[in-house]
Amino acid sequence: MINFKEDEKLYNLNHSCAHMMAQAIKHIWPEAKFWVGPVIETGFYYDVDLGDKVITDEDLPIIEKEMKKLAKDGKRLVRHELTKEEALDMFKDDPYKIDLIERMDEDNTVISCYTQGDFTDLCRGGHVDTLKECKNFKLLKFSGAYWKGDTNNKVLQRIYGVCLPTAEELEAYLQELEEAKERDHRKIGKDLGIYMISDLVGRGLPMYLPNGFTLWNLLETYIRDKEIKRGYLHVQTPPLGNVNLYKTSGHLEHYKDAMFPIMQVEDEEYVLRPMNCPHHMVMYGNDIHSYRDLPIRIAEIARDCRYEASGALKGIERVRTFCQNDCHIFCTPEQIEEEFKGVIDLILEVYKELGIKNYRFELSLRDPEDKVKYHQDDEMWNKAEDALRKIMDDLKIPYVEKIGEAAFYGPKCDVQVQPAVGNEITLSTCQIDFCLPMKFDLKYVDKDGEKKTPVVLHRAILGSIDRAMAFYLEETKGNLPLWLAPVQVSVLPVNNEYHLEYANEVVDKLKEIGIRVSLNASDEKLSYRMREEQIKKIPIMLVLGNNERDERTVTLRLHGEEQKNMSLDEFLTYVKEKNDSKALDLD
Repeated sequence: MINFKEDEKLYNLNHSCAHMMAQAIKHIWPEAKFWVGPVIETGFYYDVDLGDKVITDEDLPIIEKEMKKLAKDGKRLVRHELTKEEALDMFKDDPYKIDLIERMDEDNTVISCYTQGDFTDLCRGGHVDTLKECKNFKLLKFSGAYWKGDTNNKVLQRIYGVCLPTAEELEAYLQELEEAKERDHRKIGKDLGIYMISDLVGRGLPMYLPNGFTLWNLLETYIRDKEIKRGYLHVQTPPLGNVNLYKTSGHLEHYKDAMFPIMQVEDEEYVLRPMNCPHHMVMYGNDIHSYRDLPIRIAEIARDCRYEASGALKGIERVRTFCQNDCHIFCTPEQIEEEFKGVIDLILEVYKELGIKNYRFELSLRDPEDKVKYHQDDEMWNKAEDALRKIMDDLKIPYVEKIGEAAFYGPKCDVQVQPAVGNEITLSTCQIDFCLPMKFDLKYVDKDGEKKTPVVLHRAILGSIDRAMAFYLEETKGNLPLWLAPVQVSVLPVNNEYHLEYANEVVDKLKEIGIRVSLNASDEKLSYRMREEQIKKIPIMLVLGNNERDERTVTLRLHGEEQKNMSLDEFLTYVKEKNDSKALDLD
């Protein structure tokens, strides 16, 4: 999807359209006052104070009609530069603009405004030449927004819109937005009963309903079984820790803004953990290790808590508590390449089996000029970054380098996945760490009897299971492959009086072979019940009537569409094979 903030032409176009919308609003409601109207990734918005007037769905076409007049008239956008005193005088009747101006540095800031016809707005730019260029626009939605994002302030009305160079591009973009709505995991999650969020429990704290927890368990079991086959050792550690643990690791110094506040408990201080590595470092240090023991792969599906601003929360994709598919591999320097390759091999294997195809690799490196964000040890960083490049080059995997995106303790390889809609997300990661093993004074006894410090690879294949679920729901529009569907088969007798006995027999046989099945034998008409099951996106629907009962067959609909008929025994063999093989389709 287009990012309007990153494309200069689209940025200027949408910035100008925001001004045009504000001018139209001012024409309709002359008492309107405006806060800010920035370009965002999906277009623009403007926060407006309309007094007692509350925007409704009926108001958007009225605003659009006035905007079309302004675009047709096509006034130029003219820049003026002002002193702070002049700016304060120009906007003396607008408390929102006065607040912005008073917070500007008088000595170092050029204060500018832009005028189009009878409307002037405080603004840095940039803009298009005339409003004629803004004719292909659409107002999308509206919401409330606290002034300055402060809940103690007045609620302003935020109106969103988008503008594109041509009518064809606008139509295509609006269709893309509709597609995004249909794929939004928040909508799918509600429709399929995957999860819920309650303000009473807390924002960003998802609760998984039966269907969601079934999906969760399937993904957790899937990745754990793969790890066990590769020699990973699974553990469980507590979701909080003594503050000294995070002082030792350096997270309290480098990661404090993303952590929840410190809790005082008797004579100790605790924090909810934002990541699992400190716990695993302590666990490794609990025993004496020989070089013969290495590598040691400590894995955990671990619950973590991070402070996310409320505006950044999004369903189960961005939350305040989540479970990482985490592991820390403790190895010798000589084992780094083999272990790193093993991680990349596991990532590629999982992506193939889940049908994830649109991805790329990034090497996240430190910014040598940043003396605050990163642990200061040039030799360590050079060694780790060189090792990472060599491994990726040897594997012949294309990658791009991202300066300044490393963790504070070491460089990493991130896998960026492109969802069906929206911007890329980081799904998998593998990081080389020479730093934390030194901070925790971890050792192993080498073959010559000397104590040496191991290297740690931090890795996550599914990232957080929460985000992986959000991604996969959007990729499939909720039409999950059979093996991941919370309910795999729905059985519908045509008439309960004549067909329920056979339907119950089919249900029992499916349960015997480990298939998750539901029986829809309500008193509603068959057509209504079939629509119900389609909305639930159950992969296979069995409709059983006289013929099926008498001939011991089933008539199946795949995802509510393609229809087939086969004997009951054939179907049992078919569905078990598709489930056991984790097939991505039912053909």
